[in-house]
Amino acid sequence: MTTELRKRFRALLEAPEVLVTPGAYDALSARMIEAAGFQALTAGGLAGIASMLAEPDIGQSNMRDYADHYARVCGAVNIPVSVDGDTGFGEVNNVRQMTRAFEAAGVALFFINDQVFPQRCGYLPGKQVVPVEDMLAKIKAAVDARRDATMMIGARTDAALVSGLNEAIDRACLFLEAGADIAKPQCVDKPEDIARVVREVPCPHITTLSQAAGKHKNDIADLSKLGVAAVTLPSVALFSAMPAIRANLATLKEKNSLAAIQDALFPLEDYFELTGLHRLQAREKDYQEEARALTAKRRRKKSA
Repeated sequence: MTTELRKRFRALLEAPEVLVTPGAYDALSARMIEAAGFQALTAGGLAGIASMLAEPDIGQSNMRDYADHYARVCGAVNIPVSVDGDTGFGEVNNVRQMTRAFEAAGVALFFINDQVFPQRCGYLPGKQVVPVEDMLAKIKAAVDARRDATMMIGARTDAALVSGLNEAIDRACLFLEAGADIAKPQCVDKPEDIARVVREVPCPHITTLSQAAGKHKNDIADLSKLGVAAVTLPSVALFSAMPAIRANLATLKEKNSLAAIQDALFPLEDYFELTGLHRLQAREKDYQEEARALTAKRRRKKSA
């Protein structure tokens, strides 16, 4: 099934309509994205580290934490999942380990970036990028480590805000020559700059609408007109959930009453449906009936 999901993701990127991938911060939010009808989702670093540690995205987690986190997200859904691999968590040997771990987790696409370690969210100040040769070596290591060729390897450059768009485009093109399936300059938000990347970087362009960038001037329809293949919203579920949690807890604290927030809570039957309770209960019943049938058959043989 994983290979089929990866093939489906490639086909979605090549389709004429723009692919919209909201970001999940855990397995449950991933399930909700799928239930809402989206064809793919993403799981990024900012949302992941917020979920795991309640910390900002400044590179303080590790590959195994992310691999476990992404495995839970992928395991919760039957749609392709793209993820963030930070800087690859080290040099070429670390990248090989990461590639194998993310592949085992079930991801359809992972991105690594060319920041120095520890990396930070692309929209935060103080970024530095490694020499391009170091990044090309990581890409080649990831390609060599990959077992399933349908899993896509993405390479992202943060050079646009460090040394300019020309350098970022040059790096993205080199990333493709090194074997990456997807390459993109990060933090390229002006329409004219996005259009230039679409023209000059010869792969489907995946652009980002992140809450970390502040209020965006471009919306999905605008980006579609510019020719992008996909739009990721990596922290949209997280930033949707947080106001609801804060508002309900504030009301609960103020009024000291569950009834005051009851109507704002997710309905229990909807939760059971989303998490598959009735399906799991039916499965338990089926296995129990099969076990009883085997026991009864054995008893009949012994008494014959």
